[in-house]
Amino acid sequence: MRENSHRLSDPPESRATFVEFLDFECEACRAAYPAVEQLRETYGDTVTFVVRYFPIPSHANAERAARAVEAAAQQGRFEAMYQRMYETQAQWGEQQAPMDNLFREFAAGLGLDMTAYDAAYDDPATLERIRADVADGQALGVQGTPTFFVDGVRVEATDISDLTDALDAALR
Repeated sequence: MRENSHRLSDPPESRATFVEFLDFECEACRAAYPAVEQLRETYGDTVTFVVRYFPIPSHANAERAARAVEAAAQQGRFEAMYQRMYETQAQWGEQQAPMDNLFREFAAGLGLDMTAYDAAYDDPATLERIRADVADGQALGVQGTPTFFVDGVRVEATDISDLTDALDAALR
């Protein structure tokens, strides 16, 4: 986890850290999204939940989606755009055409300053930020998404119970 990693929750009394490497265009990530939200509801008072970008190159709009989320994050709206991407994935996922304009509509719908959003979206530093997460993931052996870690240990999750078991063990 980096200092600039996005935290969905960061309780003062955090006793464990849950990290998800994700791709907003990944259907498996979308399928895991409700489970992660459920985990946040259950463990949010004791676990820091962290999101790391890991756009898969074969997903035409994954990196664009990450740039849109990061641009929103720079205006304090990371979580809102993160949720929007998953809630609308059926609308834009698997499309070969660039979805930049749609993502811009999402940003406008969140009430973002569009001049600042556009500047951040196009800023090479935004892409560097995403690629830093990818490099960290690769160094940890991440090859696909979603990939989960609890306190730095990779969790092979086939369902939510694997994640709750890992969190429960970390909190003991």
